[in-house]
Formats: sequence, C-alpha cells, structure tokens
Amino acid sequence: MDIRQLKYFLTIVDEGQITSAAQKLQMAQPPLSQQLKLLENELGVKLLNRGPRQVELTDAGKLLLDRARQILELSNSTIKEIDDFKRGFNGTLKLGTVSSSGGILLTKGLSKFHKEYAGVKFEIHEGNTFRLIDLLTKGIIEVGIVRTPFKGAAFHCKYLSSEPMIAAMTKEYDWKPKQLSIDFSELNNRPLIIYRRFEPLIHEMCAENNFEPNITCKNDDARTTLLWANAGFGIAIVPKSAFYLTANQNLSYKEIKNVKMQTKIAAIWVKDRYLSSLAEKFIESFALV
Repeated sequence: MDIRQLKYFLTIVDEGQITSAAQKLQMAQPPLSQQLKLLENELGVKLLNRGPRQVELTDAGKLLLDRARQILELSNSTIKEIDDFKRGFNGTLKLGTVSSSGGILLTKGLSKFHKEYAGVKFEIHEGNTFRLIDLLTKGIIEVGIVRTPFKGAAFHCKYLSSEPMIAAMTKEYDWKPKQLSIDFSELNNRPLIIYRRFEPLIHEMCAENNFEPNITCKNDDARTTLLWANAGFGIAIVPKSAFYLTANQNLSYKEIKNVKMQTKIAAIWVKDRYLSSLAEKFIESFALV
C-alpha cells in the first residue's frame, strides 16, 4: 500500500464511480481498476461494492477511508514542512482580514514582524467574519483576523483585548456634545448606520431596551458605515478601533456603555491542520499588537 494507491482510492470514493475517477485522475479506467484490485488483494478485504451506477464502501472500506485521509493529510503536511525548511522564512503568507481590523493590525507588532522577515510577501483576502471562516475551512487562507462574536469550536484562537462599540456622528446628530459615553437606550429614535455583521446584536440590544431600531443604512463594511455617517446620513455604530480607518473629519464619537456592546479582534486557524512557520511567527507578532 502506497500514497498513490490511497489517492486513487479516495478519488474513487469521492467521485462515486471508477469511470469518473479515472477521468479526474487523467488515466484510463482499466489501470485504475487494477490498482484498486491490487490494494484489496494486499489488504485481504473487499473495499468497494461495484453497483450499476456507483460504488459503495464496505465496512473495511469505511475504515480505510478515515485512515487514508489522515495519512494523506500527514503526507501533505510533511511536504509543506520540508518546503518551509528549504525556503526559510520566505514565501507568501495568506491572510484573511475583516475591514474593521486595520486600525489594530497595522501597528508595532506587525511592523516588527515585517522588519524581521523582510522576504515575506502577503496575500490578503478581505471580507466579513463568516466569509473568512469559509476561506479558512477551504484552506484558501492560513490565518483569519476576525471579530467576535463567532463560533470558534473548530479553530485555535488568539484574542486581543476587548474594545467598546461607539456611536459616531456629525454635530447635527450630537444631542449631548460634551458627553463622551452613552447608554444604548439613548439611541432610540435616532437614525442608525450599521453593517450586517452586527445587525443581530443591534436588534437584540434594541429589544432589551424596548424600542425598534431606526436603521437608515445597512451595509457590509465598517468603512462604508463611517463614510455615510461622515456625509451626514445618520449615526454609525462601529468598533472603536475602526474610527480612523477612513474619512472622519466631520465626526465625533461616544462610547456605548454596555458589556454586550464590546468586541474583540482574534487570530484564528484551523485545529489539527498544518500551520506554516511563517503563520506561526505571524501569530506570535499578533499577540504583541
């Protein structure tokens, strides 16, 4: 039994047919069938029942399927580790970031990383937390920089400190100019600009305070939220660190005094999956932010 045979076996199982598996592997069907037969003879068990339309796993086949996936994952991880060793700390680090993380990330911790590992290039994928989790799961990125809340059971997580949400507004909407913080209830009947990431939280908080939110603009980005507030369309609800991401010359802000209206930035990566040396060093630097 070798790695090639295991790849063949997994492809047949994934495709459900030897014919389509052969096409995917770009080989003829008879040699593929022969490799499967050799594997079954070596193990002394039948792995697949061949039906008229598709193959079905036997109990022994189900056992091998789990082991084969583990073996191939270990093989791929080993190849990546050796490649890392050959290249040193060079190459491309594939990251995912939420829009509201920029004000936190681009500080001394990551500047130090960039100076120490000057040969490293970055490939950045931007999106909301849910999209980045999908990219992580698919292996398109190694590390995601996301914002709470999110479901983290499948990930290792390294959190930064909590920060408050703020209400950012122009003078037109500032009902108490000298007040630096507010209770959430004070947002009743005020035009709110939010991004969808926090829509469930905003509705939950409004329900707790017995009013319906007056949402004048809903979008997908913290920067868009602030730009619309800066143009005078309403009051932006964003994490405090996002305030300086874009034009805010017309805005002032008030912190929202409620523990539920606090959020954290987190670096997350998939459990039980190989993490490159570059990614490990990046996460170490992230902790210094």
